[in-house]
Amino acid sequence: MTTLDITLQATTQLEDAHTSGAYYKRQITLVRGEGCTVWDDAGNAYLDVTSGQGVALLGHAHPAVAEAVAQQARTLITCPEIFYNDRRAELYAVLADITPADLNRFFLCNSGAEAMEGALKVARLLTSRSGIVAAKRSFHGRTLGALGMTWNKDYREPFVGWTPNNITHIAYNNIEEAQAAITEDTAAVIVEPVQGEGGVYPGDVEWLQALRHICDERGALLVMDEIQTGLGRTGRWFGFEYADIVPDMLALGKGIAGGVPMGAVVWRESLGTIDSGTHGSTFGGNPLSCAAAIAALTALRDIDAPALAAENGAWLLSELQAANFAQVREVRGRGLMLGLELRGRVTPALQALQERGILALPAGKTVLRLLPPLIISRAELQRVVDALRDILN
Repeated sequence: MTTLDITLQATTQLEDAHTSGAYYKRQITLVRGEGCTVWDDAGNAYLDVTSGQGVALLGHAHPAVAEAVAQQARTLITCPEIFYNDRRAELYAVLADITPADLNRFFLCNSGAEAMEGALKVARLLTSRSGIVAAKRSFHGRTLGALGMTWNKDYREPFVGWTPNNITHIAYNNIEEAQAAITEDTAAVIVEPVQGEGGVYPGDVEWLQALRHICDERGALLVMDEIQTGLGRTGRWFGFEYADIVPDMLALGKGIAGGVPMGAVVWRESLGTIDSGTHGSTFGGNPLSCAAAIAALTALRDIDAPALAAENGAWLLSELQAANFAQVREVRGRGLMLGLELRGRVTPALQALQERGILALPAGKTVLRLLPPLIISRAELQRVVDALRDILN
């Protein structure tokens, strides 16, 4: 047995011996990444159109993010929010420059799911109401509060009784159901502007505008889950901008810090602040993550990432729709967030792509999801199209 064989065996055996079991493992061990490419421990290269579950908006090992992390790690890694910090203050300013209108109150945390938990608490604190309206097919995370809003019963049913019980799920893009469900007891209406895990379904402009109107009419907060759609992914800084509305609150995560764990709850300054001690996070807003986020957001702005996603996403959507794949019912999405609804299970297509050196994601049992880094080149996208032509025809 070679040294390489021993290394390969040791990695998989160690993980299998100690893993929680919560994750289905693909049988490759990734050890390095640069740009849109990752490498396994056997030296094989893969085009990553998963962006590490939508995280690597700037690709892997972006120089500006790596340098910011290294420099900050030598300076100050941790500083809780009971003290002021220069990196945190700078990040607030960068975020406030990107978010529209008066969306400039921020609670920093460590993930998208934690941001959704924070959004639930902030909505309760700001409104003194308890009802939540979410959408069918939604995915907001796996922590207990976020799980209550997540539609997939496979995720929720093992925890029935532990998740919030005052959540109403309505059909996505259905104005009549929204009218009936949103009442004077509703604290917040929480939706994704494009559903991700639920199958890559864009929200209708008219529906999002109707949600804004109904929430205004009944005093509920409109909360946009922009964890996957935000920061340029859909061709705008935020997915809700397609509807020409401004929500009351946002949840951000995934690529906000260039791959370093971070999330954020964002709400309108006009809504006020929450009382001291009503929420907290030990690592939230730590200088290391803030430095990474400053570098990542600055780089996204410098390259006009939303414009790149809009242009390349429109080209990719057109190419995929024109291909008229024999095994595809529909191609849909916005920007560089696309889904191919297959006529059968998605797993064989994902496996066939991986064999051709391309990593992609599912979105349910029959949807193949493409979430490439926003820096992906046209040539790399063409490689994806060519591989899909080969596989899906």
